[in-house]
Amino acid sequence: MSNADEKIEGLTFLDDGEVLYNDLYLLSETDEKGIVTYASDSFLKIAGWKREDLIGQPHNVVRHPDMPHAAFRSLWDDVQSKGFWTGYVKNARKEGGYYWVYATVLRSTDKNGKIKYVSIRVKPSREDIKKAEALYATLD
Repeated sequence: MSNADEKIEGLTFLDDGEVLYNDLYLLSETDEKGIVTYASDSFLKIAGWKREDLIGQPHNVVRHPDMPHAAFRSLWDDVQSKGFWTGYVKNARKEGGYYWVYATVLRSTDKNGKIKYVSIRVKPSREDIKKAEALYATLD
């Protein structure tokens, strides 16, 4: 079944592999090493993963190869220095295709001193996606 033929309620699959969605919050948490410890149903649905297959995996399994390394350097630099980062990310789906998000990543420390990272993602506008694509094309 091609992406164009795929039917999942609330998602639209475009011929180029992009997946569109509406009004969802995509949530995930990782431990200090970036291993997924939590994923919301909406994140699993759009990313194409089953919970039991994603929990325990490195979060970068959803990293799309089009994303420049500089964007992730910025993410980690900001999260370490400021405790948060916001930006546009093109993510890969498990079985192919991709989706864009506007992400906020927060660093949190629990009462035992363990660090975790929480990512809250929403749908960006088409205009913002075009701006991010233009910027990312200039980065390595």
